[in-house]
Amino acid sequence: MGNIDAGKPRRMSARVSPNRRDFLKRSAAAGLGAVMLRSLEEQALLGQQANRQAVLSPPGSDAVIPIGKIGKVTLGRLICGGNLLSGYAHSRDLLYVSPLLKAYFNDDKVLETWSLCERRGINAMLLNLTDERALRLHQAYRAKGGRIQLLAQIGPEKDNLRAPVEVAAKVGAVGAFLHGNYGDRWTREGDAKSVGELLRIIKDHGMIAGVAAHELRSIQTIEKAGLAPDFYMKTLHSLNYWSTRRPEQTAEIIDNYATDNYWCIEPQKTIAFMSELERPWIAYKVLAAGAIHPRAGFKYALENGADFLAVGMFDFQIDEDAALFTSAFQAAQNRDRQWFG
Repeated sequence: MGNIDAGKPRRMSARVSPNRRDFLKRSAAAGLGAVMLRSLEEQALLGQQANRQAVLSPPGSDAVIPIGKIGKVTLGRLICGGNLLSGYAHSRDLLYVSPLLKAYFNDDKVLETWSLCERRGINAMLLNLTDERALRLHQAYRAKGGRIQLLAQIGPEKDNLRAPVEVAAKVGAVGAFLHGNYGDRWTREGDAKSVGELLRIIKDHGMIAGVAAHELRSIQTIEKAGLAPDFYMKTLHSLNYWSTRRPEQTAEIIDNYATDNYWCIEPQKTIAFMSELERPWIAYKVLAAGAIHPRAGFKYALENGADFLAVGMFDFQIDEDAALFTSAFQAAQNRDRQWFG
């Protein structure tokens, strides 16, 4: 024992046993294989959109969104959608997505998302007036100096059109619009009169007034009735994605909103009809619930006539989306349809 120097640490051998070396090689190979498989899967999905450049590094993050006006309200032409923040998700048959969104978008994350939006010139968001938590957070955000504006999505009872409009005005909304499901249903029922009365009440409360629709015939009906909303919200996206509905399923889509992977049934007819309207148009569902990459979705919607886009965004997507939107907007300046707003 006397020959051992207790004051010096014992050095471990630099040699790695053959068994351990084989294990490390196998582990590295397995990890590389998993990355390759994941990349192949992602490439296969993105390949359906013919935009493989989407997997490259995101563009510069210093973009500030161009602005426009609807009535007296100045809006960034990219608008923050509210479904994700409220935990609503068109997730096809994946049951866990909505609970996951609600867990992710806690109060702090919602406020952070709005702050990131403002930094990029995204100065408006959509919120459903039935989401009391989101409205409370918006009030708190504004009280702390936040300036993001509220466009209120409303779905009133026909015998009480005024109530949700008064709520929208009370919480400081700059505009309100009829929920797309209601717009479709009321016009299907031939009740343009209720739509017109709602628009009048919204305007009487000092807000810009709009109508949202999934179906083109809804907007055609409103135009024929001469109701003159300040803006429309209409779905628009290409059908070039893997999970798009088949043509024979169209009747099911029209009659059942539970179908969850088809937003714009007739994009070409929508583009043609909207090209004749001299009214601001906010396109939504432009990414088909995440099935289309923003690089392709923004380009398609802006080049084909949309004046503004409403897009649900996670906080980590905002910089990239702002840059992609700005690039697509600049590239679409000479499009066929005049810019409104």
